Amino acid sequence: MSDGPDPDRLNALEAKLNAKKKAMTPEPAEEHHLSQAQAGWRMVTELVVGLLLGFGFGYGLDSFFGTIPIFLVLFTMLGFAGGVRAMMRSAEEITKKNAETHDS
Repeated sequence: MSDGPDPDRLNALEAKLNAKKKAMTPEPAEEHHLSQAQAGWRMVTELVVGLLLGFGFGYGLDSFFGTIPIFLVLFTMLGFAGGVRAMMRSAEEITKKNAETHDS
């Protein structure tokens, strides 16, 4: 029996542990050059969906109540406001994400 640990076995064990750690370490996420375009399309989609929802609800209420297109105009404006608000939240989220990325 030897007095101390075998250095060759310790080196082999250390190499295996380093290989396992390297395999478990996630790859850094790469930013695609289309990310800004995707953000732009997301904002446009949010605006259009807000407008269409407002238009649809307004038209439906006008049809249900048999009124002049007062609800159509009112809800289209509300849909536009909601779409703009959603766009602003998306822009703020993207700004925070970019600030965190550049600070790190």
